[in-house]
Amino acid sequence: MYKLVLIRHGESEWNKANFFTGWTDIDLSDKGIEEAQNAGRLLKEAQFAFDVAYTSYLKRAIKTLDYVLEEMDLLWIPVYKAWQLNERHYGALQGLSKTTVAQRYGEEQVKLWRRSYNELPPALTKDDKRYPIYDAKYRDIDDEFIPLTESLKETAIRVKYYWNREIKTQIKKGNNVLIVAHGNSLRALLKFLDNLTPGEIIDLDIPTGDPLVYMLDKQLHPVDKYYL
Repeated sequence: MYKLVLIRHGESEWNKANFFTGWTDIDLSDKGIEEAQNAGRLLKEAQFAFDVAYTSYLKRAIKTLDYVLEEMDLLWIPVYKAWQLNERHYGALQGLSKTTVAQRYGEEQVKLWRRSYNELPPALTKDDKRYPIYDAKYRDIDDEFIPLTESLKETAIRVKYYWNREIKTQIKKGNNVLIVAHGNSLRALLKFLDNLTPGEIIDLDIPTGDPLVYMLDKQLHPVDKYYL
């Protein structure tokens, strides 16, 4: 039996302001810092320990992981950052108020953009300053992998690829793994871990800062899960 712990980063400044964030590199709010520290305390009190941790390239996830590990006195463990664990890219919606977008396009369309499996938000153009290729973090990534927009389906492809290539190997070695990522990259992970349908994924929500524990069998199929 293996244990895997997943945490969505603490509340960010744009979560608080109700903006579409995506790959925009927004920091934690004060509440988000408290959520991250509390997650670390909960894990320590429950006597969890980790051998390795994974996070994205985005500082709201990186800092959440740092706060968790600091509370657990585990800042020394190996940490791997992967762009494949980034939040879903929201294209031209990034930086826009969700309320304003809903007024323009309607609540139902916004729900589809946010929650559905296949729906693509409006894309950026390649000359848009929000296009990640202009960000130094992604300078070593081939242009073909840099999105102009993404559906959850496309997010799931990159998350599953990284899971199969890197994370699964660590778990099967017997290492205790912690993943700190984002609402949609974790929804993508849960879709194939729990074998959810595109219809079921619409109503799946992951709260910020709450450790989600998975118990996995030898084939890495879930046999139990719970929030601390």
